[in-house]
Amino acid sequence: MKRVAAIARKELVHIVRDRRSLAVAILMPLAMVLIYGSVIDMELRDLQVGVLDLDRSDASRELVREMTASGFIVEAARLASRAEVEAGFRRGRFRAVLVVPAGYAAGDRTGIQILVDAADAATAATVDNYLQAVVLRAARERLPAAGAPPPPFTARTRIWFNPELASAHFVVPGLVALVMMMICALLTSIAITREKEVGTLEQILTTPVAPAQVILGKALPYVGLGALDAALILAVGRLAFKVPMNGSWLALAAYTLLFIVIALAVGLLISARSSSLRVAMMAAIIVTMLPTMVLSGFVFPIASMPRALQAVCQLMPATHFLVVVRGILLKGQNWYPLQTAILAAMAIVILTLAARSFRLRLE
Repeated sequence: MKRVAAIARKELVHIVRDRRSLAVAILMPLAMVLIYGSVIDMELRDLQVGVLDLDRSDASRELVREMTASGFIVEAARLASRAEVEAGFRRGRFRAVLVVPAGYAAGDRTGIQILVDAADAATAATVDNYLQAVVLRAARERLPAAGAPPPPFTARTRIWFNPELASAHFVVPGLVALVMMMICALLTSIAITREKEVGTLEQILTTPVAPAQVILGKALPYVGLGALDAALILAVGRLAFKVPMNGSWLALAAYTLLFIVIALAVGLLISARSSSLRVAMMAAIIVTMLPTMVLSGFVFPIASMPRALQAVCQLMPATHFLVVVRGILLKGQNWYPLQTAILAAMAIVILTLAARSFRLRLE
């Protein structure tokens, strides 16, 4: 352990002296969680809807007022004919159009029509659901007044774990995985390649250390730095975005530490196999950022992906860590046997590959 501690002290000196890299390692996660937590928002607000009122009655105007009362929907345009619908969609004036037929106030059975611009397929269904809910509520309120029997049942929705549907409660836990994987891998990816370029690798060659000791010694300082970044992200999420904590902080710390070890091992593996600092940094960004964002379930649900791609997603450490961190924070579940076994196996395999890829010899 003395040899490992000596290498760790040497690496710690490098980190402290390189103040620019240290500042990036601490300030970048804070900036990312503040920017992404504010910008990545899956809730629809100020939904622009056009209205084509062919009835022009007090009842139709009341329907429009109910539609816009919640603040989610804004009446963007009052149309005079159906010919204006397509033109409005093409110019982006509104996302949907509510068509109130003539005879609505008289109880005509002609249904209210909802026209949705599905150019953005990701939000088209949500837009339709919002408007369907408004129309259904108005229909229920009008039934007794028209002398008809009330509906035989009512549907009430109860949302678990995130009742406010706050996007930050979903995004911030994902940012822990994204930022940790990217920052930790990026920092350690330059650990060995920096020795090669500066020429200090020759000094390591003259010491009686094994490859595993070098890998462990270089990783230890970054474990503490990664833990600091994770704590900062969770603190900002808690204070700035009111992300709840329904589980155990100790369990979260243990799983986060395991994930940090995996991210550092990925960076060390890249560093051991890279010939230059530039190649190592580019490889670290490509290998960590894009797969973690796209294939881990952070942004896109894995269940909606093709089967072959779902299998690839299971090879991503962030996929399993996201299940754990969201479960601890939002559900209060502290133990995940399957994810624990998978993450532990990944840490052992990647660390072993990094140690075997490091050769105590000059090219």
